[in-house]
Amino acid sequence: MNAVDATAVKSLEDFSLVNGGPLYRVWRRTGLAGADMQQAHRRVIVAVLVTWVPLFVLSVLGGRAWGEDGVLSFLDDIESQVRMLVAVPLLLLAEGRAHQELPAVLRCFVDQGLIPPAQRSRFECAVASAARLRDSVVAELLLLVLVYVVGMMIIRRTQFMLDTETWYATVAGGKRVLTPAGWWGALVAMPLVQFLCMRWFYRFFIWGRLLWQVSRIPMHLEPTHPDCAGGLHFVALFERSCRFVMAAMGVMLSGMIANRILYTGAGLLDFKVEIIGMVVLLLGMVFGPMFAFTTKMQAAKHHALEEYGRLGQRYASEFGSKWFRGGRPGEPLLGSADIQSLADLRNGYVVVKDMHWMPFDHSDVVTLAACVLVPLVPLLLTKYSLEEILDRLLKTVF
Repeated sequence: MNAVDATAVKSLEDFSLVNGGPLYRVWRRTGLAGADMQQAHRRVIVAVLVTWVPLFVLSVLGGRAWGEDGVLSFLDDIESQVRMLVAVPLLLLAEGRAHQELPAVLRCFVDQGLIPPAQRSRFECAVASAARLRDSVVAELLLLVLVYVVGMMIIRRTQFMLDTETWYATVAGGKRVLTPAGWWGALVAMPLVQFLCMRWFYRFFIWGRLLWQVSRIPMHLEPTHPDCAGGLHFVALFERSCRFVMAAMGVMLSGMIANRILYTGAGLLDFKVEIIGMVVLLLGMVFGPMFAFTTKMQAAKHHALEEYGRLGQRYASEFGSKWFRGGRPGEPLLGSADIQSLADLRNGYVVVKDMHWMPFDHSDVVTLAACVLVPLVPLLLTKYSLEEILDRLLKTVF
């Protein structure tokens, strides 16, 4: 391996979407993360100590932790419980998984020979640019501003607060007044949850931008590759790194809907737009950037079909001349490889003909959509009895 190749491999092995940025450096200095995103359990514990525990203690001191008539107590607030005890751990655990899997996905561009040696420098520049965005201090500061300005001051007040007495706010004279627990939630707990979400969205942007830049580089796609994606199906493996994130988003959506069903009299179908919109948005963030390769994949497919067409015409013509129009040749028919070669040629043509126009397939989409929707399944019990659900499932299966 020459010096250029060694540098390229080293840069790919060092690149990760998650081991960079100001928050990551804080975690490293405080022992909450190793170089390879170890110690995820420590980060989860600290997150719970910063978010859930103070809210519980303040709710207990305020007499609104559980069981007060006419008040949504802290422990009865499904949305808050799942956000801080389920969604936040999932978002943090997803970082370790992404750090382990994404470098291998990125290396496939080089290891499988898709990036020509002459274009290696452009590929490395794209990776370096992504690393700079990941490490940007300005980006994370802007995310914080977005969380506090948009998240706390607008979205939280207009969409997430219930019009009733709760552990986080009292209603006096038609106005909501935050309790001490409510202030901690508004200033610390909720911004932290939203920041972790926005940080993942920013990582999706970085990855999408990187894929777009790589798609502009001349590549060696192989239309006869058995993955039916010209050798690019490995790009779809990115969805495996996103499953915990998608599940976390589904959990938070489920908690929000559950609160409104249980405490405002809403129905599950009242949120069909939110559910469909969330699934479409999240799938678009993951799979949308992969369409950047569509033009190259389609061009490679069309070119290969033309080549196979010419080769097939030539082979079929010579085959007919040898075995039909020219009479039987001197060699025996039994044991001849000509017919098998004709069949193999057709098999190769079928692989090219079936080549996808994007690196992923429907199974990748279904898997990721399921990660978002599974946390919503318990909400079916608010509309149907368990017996009705089982009966429908049995009828569907049998």
